[in-house]
Amino acid sequence: MASKRVNRFRGSRTHGCGSHKKRRGAGSRGGRGMTGAKAHRFVKFLKEKPGHIGKYGFTSHVSQNLKTINLCELERLADRLGIKEVKLKEMGYDKLLGKGKLSRPFTVHVDFISSKAREKVETAGGKAIVPEPEPEKTKPAEEEAQTDE
Repeated sequence: MASKRVNRFRGSRTHGCGSHKKRRGAGSRGGRGMTGAKAHRFVKFLKEKPGHIGKYGFTSHVSQNLKTINLCELERLADRLGIKEVKLKEMGYDKLLGKGKLSRPFTVHVDFISSKAREKVETAGGKAIVPEPEPEKTKPAEEEAQTDE
């Protein structure tokens, strides 16, 4: 049995859908869904979804890409070179990580070291020498304010 809605449209060629060409498929609507959001429907898309396109947030310039070395690699390297005092900065490494074990003591000069690596170096009887961070300089405006008082 047909619904009341269908019965109401009996005799109508298009059943209330405009041109008969528009009834099926995605023909004259220019595609389905988000089709054309960056092309023929761009202005409509910008009005309906402001902020959808573009870059947001920021890239931190503080983040560092450090070149790291693990303890296991460090020991192999020191064995090959036959040294007990290792200066990692001169070898091109920035940070010492704690993967692996040390079988003998080393003195390691490095800019950054993980807590695990420091612990393992000291348990093996070695020393980890890390430079102290420089204190931050005060801004000139703050210095002037302090001298005026």
